[in-house]
Amino acid sequence: MRIASVREFSRRDFLARSSILAGTALLPRSIYSFQESAASASTGPFDATWESIRASYVYPDWFRDAKFGIFLHWGLYSVPAHGSEWYLAHMYGDAATIQWHTAHFGPPDQFGYKDFIPMFKAEHFDPDRWAELFKKAGAEYVMPTAEHHDGFAMWDSALTKWNAMRMGPRRDLIGDLSKAVRAQGLKFGVSNHRMEHFSFIRPLAGLKTDLYDPASADFYSVADRSPQAYQAFLADWVARNKELIDKYQPDTLYFDNGVNPRSLDPQKLEVAAYYYNRAAEWGKQVTILNKDDAYLAGSVKDYERQQRAPTTLQDDPWEVDDSVGRKWGYLTDDTYLRVSDIVERLVESVCRNGNLLLNFGPRADGTFDDAETGLMLGIGAWLDINGEAIYKTRPWVKFGEGESLYGKPAYSGKDIRFTIKGDALYAILMAWPGKEAVIESLGSAQQLNGKIGKVELLGHQGHLKFKQNAQNLTVAMPSKQPGEIAFALKISGLHLS
Repeated sequence: MRIASVREFSRRDFLARSSILAGTALLPRSIYSFQESAASASTGPFDATWESIRASYVYPDWFRDAKFGIFLHWGLYSVPAHGSEWYLAHMYGDAATIQWHTAHFGPPDQFGYKDFIPMFKAEHFDPDRWAELFKKAGAEYVMPTAEHHDGFAMWDSALTKWNAMRMGPRRDLIGDLSKAVRAQGLKFGVSNHRMEHFSFIRPLAGLKTDLYDPASADFYSVADRSPQAYQAFLADWVARNKELIDKYQPDTLYFDNGVNPRSLDPQKLEVAAYYYNRAAEWGKQVTILNKDDAYLAGSVKDYERQQRAPTTLQDDPWEVDDSVGRKWGYLTDDTYLRVSDIVERLVESVCRNGNLLLNFGPRADGTFDDAETGLMLGIGAWLDINGEAIYKTRPWVKFGEGESLYGKPAYSGKDIRFTIKGDALYAILMAWPGKEAVIESLGSAQQLNGKIGKVELLGHQGHLKFKQNAQNLTVAMPSKQPGEIAFALKISGLHLS
């Protein structure tokens, strides 16, 4: 998603412009019209203040129950499928990528990023098939990138001609997918990374490019980076979010790091109040997802990559987004996680009150490679057996015992994670313990409320023998494992709620 040097430039660039008062004098008429037509829908219980949003926002129950979602990075960068989804920035600003691009497509002044649009055909995109696959994967919500840092809108937009309905695939990719996903009973959200776009491209000095061609200057946002242009950009950012909200009624609205600066609070608050008031009209529970402290209230905090996720039990629900590949968009030479890696990330998140949003990168033609498809089916197979210990659960008084995977070679049978649902306690064994599972947190000296009456192993028929003393609960494991990855014991008899 990002490279530090470019990210830091973007933040400084945004902060440098923060002293400029917002205005609409330079807004295109199309944005004026959109805002005027939507103004009547912006009233409701939420005002555009942190105090109002803090007072009225609640975490959606469906989000707390869902636990597992699928993230999608799909766009023009899927055509070269080289380096990363930041190809736009690198093909003008990184010498090695410029050389690669020139060898494969031509120099940047003759073949620019915009010239990938006709190549982005999505000719094999079958939203129904995608949605069926996501359902088989066990996902409860799906969130494609509606617009990445590159500024190409993947939906039918009235606010920009640079969109998938008017160019490239010539279809409303977001709209088609939203219908298919919801037909499978899944929640549907959108990710909007546009805020990074204004300062995203930093061309090398002296490089000949197409960036200043008047025909595409509004796509690249390089030719005019004046304070006035920035204010028009911010107003357009607000308008595009409102358009996404009204057209697709998303269950989640995700923002990447570009919205983090406090100087952008007026725009963020306007979008949040609009979104939540519209959701109140729809009668839906929705939420914003964001990084760090971009939103001081009214959102679920998201962490990028498992290594940055909380290591302790959290009071509020949260989410980690991680990718099955090294990067986020499709790469021809990518390497992928294993199913066991995904299960471990899911369990480590859920036991700490979090969700896992797992990213996949489709090809430009609208297909997934076999490795990605296999991963989806693999995590789905694990959830078919163990989903009872994941979906609709809540954290226990402690997230687990033993150690985390990070910082050690592998899990052992002593590494156990806990979830609860009603009065059922699930002890997820991160590795097969052998003949016996020993759970120190369930010794009688722990002053547990109630008495353990039954222990079961998900995926195994019948009850398991167990014994409890002051120090621990010992469970006799069956001779055959019900799977290869992480094993959930269901423990009944305690009063947990």
